[in-house]
Amino acid sequence: MAGLDPFKLAEVVERAVTRRVSGVQERRYYRFRGGRWYGGIATGDVVGCNLRCKFCWSWRYSYYCDKGWFESPRSVFNRISSIASQRGYRYLRLSGGEPTIGLDHVYELLELVEDTDFVFILETNGLIIGRDTEVARRLASYSKLVVRVSFKGCTPEEFEYLSGADKSFYEYHFRALENLLNQGLKPCGDFYPAVMLSFSNNESYSVFKKRLAEIHPALVECIDEEYVILYPHVKELLRRNRLKPTVAYDPSGVPESMI
Repeated sequence: MAGLDPFKLAEVVERAVTRRVSGVQERRYYRFRGGRWYGGIATGDVVGCNLRCKFCWSWRYSYYCDKGWFESPRSVFNRISSIASQRGYRYLRLSGGEPTIGLDHVYELLELVEDTDFVFILETNGLIIGRDTEVARRLASYSKLVVRVSFKGCTPEEFEYLSGADKSFYEYHFRALENLLNQGLKPCGDFYPAVMLSFSNNESYSVFKKRLAEIHPALVECIDEEYVILYPHVKELLRRNRLKPTVAYDPSGVPESMI
C-alpha cells in the first residue's frame, strides 16, 4: 500500500493553517518560547505539517490544523525578536510543524530579519524546497538565513515507515540540498542536513552518508544527528504506533537505551 503524498497534503494543510488579511499571509501558531537549543534561540511553533511522523514531538499540533491562532509575519517577528533580545539570543526560528507551508509568510518574516543582527534558522523537512528550485532561489537571497534540512530516516524505506509518506518522495530531501547548493549557498555554513537516527542501523546510516557525499563531501561533516526525546506525549505516540527506538533520550538529556 502506497504512502501519503506530502505535496497534496501540504495543499490541504495550507488552506487550513494560512489566511490572507489585506494581502498578508498569516499562519497559525500555538506557542512562542525561548529555549536552550543552538545555545539559545527564540521560537515560534507553527500548526500543521505535510508528514505524519510516528515519533513527532509536536504531533498534537502538527497532525491537526484547527489549533492555535493566526499571526502575521510582523507580529511573529515582534514576538520572537523580543524574546531573543530579552534573553540575549542570537538565533530565531520556526518549529513545531512544517514552516514552508505558507511560503509568503516565511518570506515576509525573513525580510524583517534582514535588517537585524539575528540569524534565522529554517527547520524544514525540505520536500517543498526539493520540488521547486524557485523556492531555493528565493531563500538564497536572504543573508541572515541558515537552512536545516531534516531527513526522516536514512533510506527510502525508513522514510516511508517513519513519516507515512510514500518512499518515492524521500529523494526530495536530497534535492533540497542540491537546489540550495546550486543557488550558491555554502554547505555547512548556509545549509546542512539533520537526520533522525533512533530507528536506523549503522548500515543504513553509511548509505545515507554516501548519498550526501555525492552532493558535496562537506555535508557528511556537518550532519545534525537527531534522536527521539521521550516526552510523555511522545511515549504515547510511540506506543500507538508500536514503535521502539533503539536509542532515545529522556527530557533531561540523559541517553536511554530502548532495546
